[in-house]
Amino acid sequence: MSTAKSRLASLLGHFKQPLDANSTAAPAPVNTFQHNVNFHTLSPTFFLPRAAAIEPDAEAIYHITANNQVLRRTYQEAADRARGLAYFLKKHGYRKVGILCPNTPAFLESIFGIAAAGAVNVAVNYRLKEDDIAYIFAHSDAEVIIADQEYLPLLASFRASKPNVRIIVDTDTDATEGQLAGPFDEAILEGLIHDRDTGANGWSALESQAASEDDVVALAYTSGTTARPKGVEYTHRGCYLAAMANIIESGLNFHGQRCGYLWILPMFHAMGWTFPWAVTAVRGTHYCLRKVDYPQIWRLLKDENITHFNAAPTVNTLLCSSAEAERLQEPVHVTVAASPPTPHLFEQMTGLNLHPVHVYGMTETYGPITKGYHMPAWESLPRKEKFGQMARQGHGFLTSLPVRVVQTEVPEGTIIDVKRNGKEIGEIVFVGNICARGYYKDPEATRKLFAGGVLHSGDLAVWHPDGAIQILDRAKDIIISGGENISSVALESMLVTHPDILEAGVVAVSDSHWGERPKAFVTVKAGRHLEGKDVVTWARNTSGISKFMVPREVEVIAELPKTSTGKVRKNVLRDWAKGGSRS
Repeated sequence: MSTAKSRLASLLGHFKQPLDANSTAAPAPVNTFQHNVNFHTLSPTFFLPRAAAIEPDAEAIYHITANNQVLRRTYQEAADRARGLAYFLKKHGYRKVGILCPNTPAFLESIFGIAAAGAVNVAVNYRLKEDDIAYIFAHSDAEVIIADQEYLPLLASFRASKPNVRIIVDTDTDATEGQLAGPFDEAILEGLIHDRDTGANGWSALESQAASEDDVVALAYTSGTTARPKGVEYTHRGCYLAAMANIIESGLNFHGQRCGYLWILPMFHAMGWTFPWAVTAVRGTHYCLRKVDYPQIWRLLKDENITHFNAAPTVNTLLCSSAEAERLQEPVHVTVAASPPTPHLFEQMTGLNLHPVHVYGMTETYGPITKGYHMPAWESLPRKEKFGQMARQGHGFLTSLPVRVVQTEVPEGTIIDVKRNGKEIGEIVFVGNICARGYYKDPEATRKLFAGGVLHSGDLAVWHPDGAIQILDRAKDIIISGGENISSVALESMLVTHPDILEAGVVAVSDSHWGERPKAFVTVKAGRHLEGKDVVTWARNTSGISKFMVPREVEVIAELPKTSTGKVRKNVLRDWAKGGSRS
């Protein structure tokens, strides 16, 4: 007796329509102005049916499943599956759809299927506490949740409070020879049957072009390390323009070969910096990873067509120190963000044929919004100076307006640029197309975010004469010692040049004489031994670190506390420095 699982593979073939029909061929743009034929609304959802229409047999997805099988899907298959999910959601009238998954095909297909149904996706960080996950899904008004089987226990609190919200489980198994994954695939099948039974309209009856490009397509929640997470409203227009910028700024559409993008960055983090759409737009292959597994990453880098990946500095640091690390035969382009990288890290990466470019942004800017543009003149600089230039945050993206640095000791709403001298410190602010719409259900936080008509980052930086910005710290992380401003970022960059130090985190501690002074927490490379007093001696006598910046205390620890996106949790380090619990 056939089951829904065994029927989906064969039925998909029947539901495929020829490319001159309305199914997977890119639908005609919706013209919201009756007589304005040169206008269409911008939505990145359009990229998937377009890719399937142009190159249906191109490989869209490579994935090692939860049952350790290799799964490959074409753009035709991915577009059909997203279409089935869209019709399922339309059939049941779901308008807010949660996602609790790692980097799986189900996550990727859901991004397109939810938007095509005219619904809003709410992708949640599965590394958050159960209470925060429950809060986000409740706050966002999620009506149904697509959840990976591994993370179902994290929904216990939410299910207790919202028992009527449907959970659709993805088991993330291989789907060959009719062996399909489970409830998620059954929902796709139901949607495909619904499309067939209601006229077989395919993509033409879906919203691959949004009704309004200013409508919300996703709620990207902040990490909530010091307060409740906030839902950042992403619009179709903003996602489209951010994705287009990432295609250009990351060189995804370069000539010679189709790009292969390795999913190390979590898709839940600022919607994967809009790369689900950007990679699809150029018909690249999405190499999906359930977890950050360094031996597995190196295997893929060596054996597969990986041309690009995005990762935080801490991930790249551990990747470079992995036992499997060796110089690659072909270059891989790496976008580095989440926290300021060190010049030392960029030098290490380049030696492995991992070519880094630094971008900077925040959840409220769809991820990256600035780039450290590489200048040919840097090639003639001494190596340390060259990599120092590369690690700056640079200039605003192509689809944004220029990034600015403004004075902080002024009344709220007053916007005055700092001098472009590389010395005066101010706050980074943004204006332009890839600033998010605001915070969901939080007008007061939205007002503060856009005070004075700019988007406030909370990050402190200097503005160099060439127009590039360079982050010094978050406002709360600057250490003021005896009247001197010490950047924890700058001190960390210096400490990791020690041959035995892997990573460093620096915070302020109270000092009876200087007011504040820096304390450093460091981790040590595998096979090395180091004591804190050795680092202090090195910093004083060998490192070149300015005397007022030298930490009096250095504590060697096994691992730095980090957020889900790889940022060092300074609030935890500050608590440790005060003697707080380390459990």
